[in-house]
Amino acid sequence: MTWYVYLLRCGNGDLYIGVTNDLERRLQQHQSGRGGWFTKITQPVELMYHEVYNSEDQAQRRETQLKGWSRRKKLALINGDRLALKRA
Repeated sequence: MTWYVYLLRCGNGDLYIGVTNDLERRLQQHQSGRGGWFTKITQPVELMYHEVYNSEDQAQRRETQLKGWSRRKKLALINGDRLALKRA
């Protein structure tokens, strides 16, 4: 089964990180206000970045890692800025 780690930009500018095995369905849930309390109150949401994993365990480990990153580093990842990733 394929698993995804994803980053959303919320309507208030905050970044949200999650894990799912159906990215399209989960994004629709977030956009309709059924994806969780945080994204429900920070509508609208936009998918900014995602990664693909072969197991839920791998995806959850990566989610935990990303949640520990600074906003600056997360934005560098979203923008594909490898130099900024190293500095952040």
